[in-house]
Amino acid sequence: MPIGSLRNTSLGLLGNKIGMTQLFDDSGNIIPVTLLKVGPCVITQIKTTLKDGYNAIQVGYGTVPERSITKAQVGHLKKSYIQPLKYLKEFRVDDPSQFSIGQILTVETSFAVGQLINVTGKSIGKGFSGLQKRYNFARGPMTHGSKNHRAPGSIGMGTSPGRVLPGKKMAGQLGNKTKNIKKLKVVSIVGHEDMLIVKGAVPGKPGNLLSIVPVPSK
Repeated sequence: MPIGSLRNTSLGLLGNKIGMTQLFDDSGNIIPVTLLKVGPCVITQIKTTLKDGYNAIQVGYGTVPERSITKAQVGHLKKSYIQPLKYLKEFRVDDPSQFSIGQILTVETSFAVGQLINVTGKSIGKGFSGLQKRYNFARGPMTHGSKNHRAPGSIGMGTSPGRVLPGKKMAGQLGNKTKNIKKLKVVSIVGHEDMLIVKGAVPGKPGNLLSIVPVPSK
């Protein structure tokens, strides 16, 4: 299969965040970059409109012992004669006929230097946080007898409607949400280490699972 055919689809790969560093371009400018360990991924299932109602490719990533996954996952992968994989994810594609079960997808065959990608992952969880940290609220006076330093203040009207309206910003869980960072530029590819170097930051801490999808060319 020609390499270019992969780049014209929305088929992505799975990987892990390694960390951030910086590079210098030819003019001496600093470029903040993130190192990603991407793939290799295995195609574990092909879905078609005729059989499943839509076209999609399921890819697997991360080899694990058979005892580490459920029996349902083991049976699913054994149908395709594929070793146990920790992560499975579907990607919608236009033409699934150009792929085959068991096909290995690598960072070199799926991405190109200068290409734009969308990266999805979970942000760093910061626990139960107050309004100042979570939503950048202003605090109350710190002197002159004030007892409202970091309190939320009024959270609604009185008799009418007499309740807190949905969507009110209040203290609660901060972070640990799925975030999608769009149009990050691929700066470099290190094929023998399955490494993708992209400009900018991606969600989560080092080791975080990420989904990397090429931006479709117009």
